Amino acid sequence: MALNLNKNLKLYYSIKEVAEQFNLNESTLRYWETEFPYLKPKTTGPNNVRQYSQKDIEQIQLIYNLVKVRGFKLAAAKKIINQNRDGADKTADVLERLIAVRDELQLLKRELDGLQ
Repeated sequence: MALNLNKNLKLYYSIKEVAEQFNLNESTLRYWETEFPYLKPKTTGPNNVRQYSQKDIEQIQLIYNLVKVRGFKLAAAKKIINQNRDGADKTADVLERLIAVRDELQLLKRELDGLQ
């Protein structure tokens, strides 16, 4: 069996790690947990430390794309997710790919400008 170097070895992430990944405040993530009932990270210990799984991070990515990237209000984002979960997921994936392509094209343009 070949070694999969792309495999994510970490099962859970702290709220700080997730907040940094999305450039959000930890309080924003806590608030989203109250607004989106399916976003429920595992809590452990006497202090109820939040542990986000990869599935939780995917949920946050979807919410982030709707609210921060596309500019929807939270109520509209909830409505979109509740009405068309699969469509919202696919839209988020497409948007993420388009942003990656745009960044790569901008990098290529800077490199080409440097050759002239």
